[in-house]
Amino acid sequence: MSIFLNENSKVIVQGLTGSEGMKHGRKMLAAGTQLVGGVNARKAGTSVDLDGTDVPVFGGVEEAMKETGADVSVLFVPPKFAKDAVIEAVDAGIGLAVVITEGIPVHDSAWFWSHASANGNRTRIIGPNCPGIISPSKSLAGIIPANISGPGKMGLVSKSGTLTYQMMFELRDVGFSTAIGIGGDPIIGTTHIDALEAFEADPDTEAIVMIGEIGGDAEERAADFIKANVTKPVVGYVAGFTAPEGKTMGHAGAIVSGSAGTAQAKKEALEAAGVRVGKTPTETADLARSLING
Repeated sequence: MSIFLNENSKVIVQGLTGSEGMKHGRKMLAAGTQLVGGVNARKAGTSVDLDGTDVPVFGGVEEAMKETGADVSVLFVPPKFAKDAVIEAVDAGIGLAVVITEGIPVHDSAWFWSHASANGNRTRIIGPNCPGIISPSKSLAGIIPANISGPGKMGLVSKSGTLTYQMMFELRDVGFSTAIGIGGDPIIGTTHIDALEAFEADPDTEAIVMIGEIGGDAEERAADFIKANVTKPVVGYVAGFTAPEGKTMGHAGAIVSGSAGTAQAKKEALEAAGVRVGKTPTETADLARSLING
């Protein structure tokens, strides 16, 4: 099985007619995704040729859902338009909105997250500023390279896009039920805890890799959740052990206050919850491999 995305998911792309939308639309189709439409109000009624596949463009998310049965939207929308695009997806009641866009103002993210919550969380938001989600051999919604790993029994949830890719490649011999990049902005939709809960409930996920990074307290809260609710083995990695003390780092969510938010504090919290934490991504992959192969 998989979490949040499977071979039956019908995907639309808000921003399909832009260069990034088309580029990654082709890659999603090549990965087996049922890409059923695009959304661009100015180009409604046209279509986009993606390597021989003709994908219709609709004027809005609601129309696209009605015409195609879509239940997932991937957003390649410029930052200044992203808030309205997410709100449109939420108002249409789509089940999953994957917000790839980087550089969305935190105020805008807070706004659309709050709007989704006020609407009963009918729409799960992944991101923003994330690589998306892949259930290998089934479907891809986002920009994760589909050829670096295959299907298997490992679940992966990561704040970092590049570390998502590295871990998938390192564990390509094991494979994944689903890999999800949740993004590292201060306000995101789907959290480590949401993914951990879903992997715990997925009968075909045997073990979980969780990748965090310095800043905030998401990993500490995830450690508390693991201790109380997760029976499957979890291994972890925290990016930022070598970050110089007192230096502001570039990632939007990498805000460290005193000892809170440091890599060491996160490592200690995870280990207290029974999570084995690797010192490097490769060591973490070796720990994860041992959970599957014994």
